[in-house]
Amino acid sequence: MIRGIHHVAISTVDIERSLRFYRDLLGFEVIYSSAWEIGTKGADRITDLQDSSARLAMVKAANACIEIFQYSSPLPKSAEPMRPVCDHGITHICLDVADIAAEYERLKSAGMIFHCPPQGVGGLRATYGRDPDGNVVELLEVIDASSPMALKAG
Repeated sequence: MIRGIHHVAISTVDIERSLRFYRDLLGFEVIYSSAWEIGTKGADRITDLQDSSARLAMVKAANACIEIFQYSSPLPKSAEPMRPVCDHGITHICLDVADIAAEYERLKSAGMIFHCPPQGVGGLRATYGRDPDGNVVELLEVIDASSPMALKAG
């Protein structure tokens, strides 16, 4: 039985830079950090990599967790930092916010790059921005609680 999503994961070139973004700027809390060295067979089996090594941190805000990895082995391939959201794969992380206009201004003034100012879509307001690695982070404010996109407890 699937109970829900536990976390999403991001691979980064610089874990400290990503922590400054997710922890310091967005307000996520680091709830776990670890690392493994080359020769950790369990990690190699799970990741289907050979001779892997990495640092990781799990960050959490409310019910959302993001696991951030910085692999040192095998040598990662660079990703297109402004990969279009229509390309296959995970396209974005969405953060539920209150007062999207204020969050947009705060993050923009801190240097976060956005595609556009918040836009009204039905009973929602949303915008896409980029983390330091180019991953898309959506800010979403539910204006109309009857919207099918409103998070319901349960």
